[in-house]
Amino acid sequence: MDSLTSLILCFLFFPLISFFILILFGKKIGHSSHWVSLVLIGLTLIISMMFFSKIFIHPEGLAEKASFLWFSTGHFNVNLGIYIDNTAAIMMLVVALISFLVHLYSIAYMKEDIRYSRYFAFLGLFTFSMNGIVIADSLLMMYVFWELVGLSSYLLIGFWFEKVSAANACKKAFLMNRVGDIGMFIGIMIFFFSVGTFQIEGLINGVSTGAFALNGNLLTAAGILVFMGAVGKSAQFPLHVWLPDAMEGPTPVSALIHAATMVAAGVYMVVRIFPILTPEALT
Repeated sequence: MDSLTSLILCFLFFPLISFFILILFGKKIGHSSHWVSLVLIGLTLIISMMFFSKIFIHPEGLAEKASFLWFSTGHFNVNLGIYIDNTAAIMMLVVALISFLVHLYSIAYMKEDIRYSRYFAFLGLFTFSMNGIVIADSLLMMYVFWELVGLSSYLLIGFWFEKVSAANACKKAFLMNRVGDIGMFIGIMIFFFSVGTFQIEGLINGVSTGAFALNGNLLTAAGILVFMGAVGKSAQFPLHVWLPDAMEGPTPVSALIHAATMVAAGVYMVVRIFPILTPEALT
C-alpha cells in the first residue's frame, strides 16, 4: 500500500474513528468531546487540501486508484476500491471543509445539550458516510455509504427526538430516501447483470464497447432507476417533501444537510455515472 492510498484511507476512516471514540467513551470525555472530533476532522480537511492541490500539479487530470478484494465465489469477485479524480478531489475538499466548519460552530450551539458527545459522534458518522460516497470506485460501495448517509441523517434530524415534530421529520426523511434508494438498488443490479461489474470505470467501458447493445431499453430503465436515488437524496420532486421538515434538527445539522453535502450527494453521483446515462458523452 503506497502513501497516497494510506492518506485516502485516513481521509475516509478518521471521522469513523471519531464516531467510535465518542460512542464508547463520550460520557467520560464529556464536554471535551468536540476536541476529538475537531482534531480528526481537521486532519481529514488537511488531507483533502493535499489532494485538491494535486489538481494543479497534474493539469492532465488527477487519477489515484486502488482496489481490494472483498469476497470471491467461483469466478465471481467483488472488489472495494477508491478512485480520486479531479471531481472527487474537489468534492473531498467541499465535504471536509463544510463538515469542519459545522463541527466548529456546533461547539457553542450545542454546549448546553445533555447528549453533547453523542451529537459529535453522529456528525462523525455522517462525515465518514459522505467521504465514502466521494471516493467510491464502484456503485455497490457507493450504495453502502449512500445508505449510511441516510442512517446518519435520520439520527441527526431526529436528535431532539423528545419533540414529536423532530421524531416525525426524521422518519419522513428516512422513508422518502428509501423510496429513491430502492430504485437505485434495482438499477445498480441491472447494470451489474448486464455488464458483470459494479466498478464505475468498468460500466463506462461496457457502454462504449456495446455491452448494453442487446437491449438499449434496459440501459434506459437502469439509468432512470439509479437516478431515483439522486432524486430522493437531493430532495427533488416528487421526493422533496422531507427537506423542509429536516429543519427540526439542530441548526448546524440543517446547514450540513442543506449545504453542499447530503443534498449534493445525488448530483455528485450523477456526475460520476454521467457517461453511463449519456453514452454520447464518450464521443
